[in-house]
Amino acid sequence: MNETIKYTVFKTQWGYFGLLANEKGVIRACLPCTDRKTVEKNLLGGLEGAEFDKNLLKALQGKIIAYFEGSGVKFDSHLALDNLPTFTKKVLDACQRIPAGKTITYSELAAMIGNPRASRAVGNALAKNPIPLVIPCHRVIRTDGSIGNFSAPGGSSTKKKLLALESKR
Repeated sequence: MNETIKYTVFKTQWGYFGLLANEKGVIRACLPCTDRKTVEKNLLGGLEGAEFDKNLLKALQGKIIAYFEGSGVKFDSHLALDNLPTFTKKVLDACQRIPAGKTITYSELAAMIGNPRASRAVGNALAKNPIPLVIPCHRVIRTDGSIGNFSAPGGSSTKKKLLALESKR
C-alpha cells in the first residue's frame, strides 16, 4: 500500500514554516526559516513523492500563524508517531503536556515518564523530535536553569526566542 504524503509551507511572522503529513496525521514540522526552499529541504529530507497542498491542515496552519503573532494556542492535532521507538513516543507524549509559558527540566520529564534516571535519554529523544513547536521540546531545559541545546533551525537562540514569546502571554 502506498501512503499519500503531503506537505505545505506557509508564512508566519517569523518566516516560512513547514508541515508534512499522511492520512494518520502530522509526521514532521520545520520551524520558521527565512526562505521557503530551506524549509522544503529540511522538511522533506530526501523524501520522494510528497505532494504539495497549500490547504493541508489549514486549522493547524492558522494556529501556528497565531502562535507566532503572540496568541496563546493549544496544538491538538493528530500526530503520526508510529515509526518512532516506544521510549521516544513516551517522551514526546509527556512533552506535549507541558503548558505554554512553563518549563521543566530533562530530569523532571524523565520522572514524568516513570524513568527518573533517564534524563540524558530524554534529551536524546527530544533532539529527534520530528514535530517541534506542536510537540514543545523547547520547554525542556537543563537542571541548572540554562537553555540547553535545540536541534531545530537557529539552535538554542530559537529556543530562547520561543520561550520569550510564550512568557509574554
